[in-house]
Amino acid sequence: MTSAQPSDGRRRRYAVVGTGHRAQMYVDALLGSHADVGEIVALCDSNATRMDYYQRRHREAVPGGPDLPTYAPEQFDVMLDAERPDGVVVTSVDATHAEYVTRALARGLDVICEKPLTTDAAGCRAVADAAVASDGELVVTFNYRYSPRNSAVKQLILDGAIGDVTSVHFEWVLDTVHGADYFRRWHREKARSGGLLVHKASHHFDLVNWWLGDEPRQVSAMGALRFYGEEAARSRRVGPRPARSHGAPGLADDPFGLDIAADPRLRALYLDAEAEDGYLRDRDVFSEGITIEDNMAVLVGYASGALLTYSLNAHAPWEGYRVAINGTEGRLELAVVERAAVRTAAAVDPGVTPDRDGGSDVPRRPGAELLVQRHWEEARRVPITEGSGPHGGGDALLLDDLFRPGGAPDPLGRRAGWRDGVRSVLVGVAANESIATGQPVRTEALLTPVS
Repeated sequence: MTSAQPSDGRRRRYAVVGTGHRAQMYVDALLGSHADVGEIVALCDSNATRMDYYQRRHREAVPGGPDLPTYAPEQFDVMLDAERPDGVVVTSVDATHAEYVTRALARGLDVICEKPLTTDAAGCRAVADAAVASDGELVVTFNYRYSPRNSAVKQLILDGAIGDVTSVHFEWVLDTVHGADYFRRWHREKARSGGLLVHKASHHFDLVNWWLGDEPRQVSAMGALRFYGEEAARSRRVGPRPARSHGAPGLADDPFGLDIAADPRLRALYLDAEAEDGYLRDRDVFSEGITIEDNMAVLVGYASGALLTYSLNAHAPWEGYRVAINGTEGRLELAVVERAAVRTAAAVDPGVTPDRDGGSDVPRRPGAELLVQRHWEEARRVPITEGSGPHGGGDALLLDDLFRPGGAPDPLGRRAGWRDGVRSVLVGVAANESIATGQPVRTEALLTPVS
């Protein structure tokens, strides 16, 4: 994982906390591509049915082997005592991350944590204190750093291609497949996810922090729920809708419906697990109880004086992002289309699957374009060499960095530690506070700057 393999040559032992969809990338790696260097020794979740889904995957990968021990969240410390893992993989609900991270670090264990590292300032302070005092290493899995197009931006800045960065404009659009999905599940509650400015945008704030090698200092923001939710739907005269998708009439023709019974993974992880805890994975996106925003605009000032203008929209007809970075010697522009259009009536799998259809006359097509233009020169296109798999092969590179460390030095510094995780969350937390108060927020007021 984060440190070298044990000196006796054995595989590193991992406990996985949180067995929803987010766990699958790490579980599959440890059961498949990285099984030679690591193994899962325990599962921890509040829902036994979800744990059994990964138990079955383990049985398929290790036929004849013993079942994995399973533990409830209140047995977390019992699990650490009994199973003695080398590291803990945290993929639970966002608001619980800080608790598991700090308790594992207190024992000197290494930790792999899904982003966001935590959801509020108190969690940031707790994680920072625990990380400083621990012999364990904490890595936050910012897989966007490893995407070749984003790595290419970092390399250009390091090479001085546009001089010193003065400002960044970053626009991210989530479409009505991927974006809508945040308003069906637990992410719709800001107390659990921190809202999209923490859960989703921490990815994006981390990219800018990393690209610039800089510290965010002051944040101003505005945001609102304008498209999803009961009130917004009423204002647009959206008619009565069922409280959830499963069993609803007309589901096949509902562009905002999610047929979790049709997807074996979603059915096993969520529909079959409902009887235990009542969690509904397919709440209607226009129902009551949504406390997060779907339109957000943020202004960030950095220690160097650089400025970031950021926007996030969660109901666009296409998915992707545009970045423009201005420097003292020119400008860099990155345009990424992850899905060119939403054509299906209902979303079976809410993950982002690039749409490869469309002829040459289609104006918006999946792909990425990176341009650099120096002062008094024509723009030039920078080639992007992508690998196979999600995020242009970035996920595979991340997994190697997590589970096969000690390779060649990385001049881009893509491995993200606890400071990176805290700084990305602080931007989102400060933005949430600015939205609530209407005032700019200094990050040092939330957390004493870390060295």
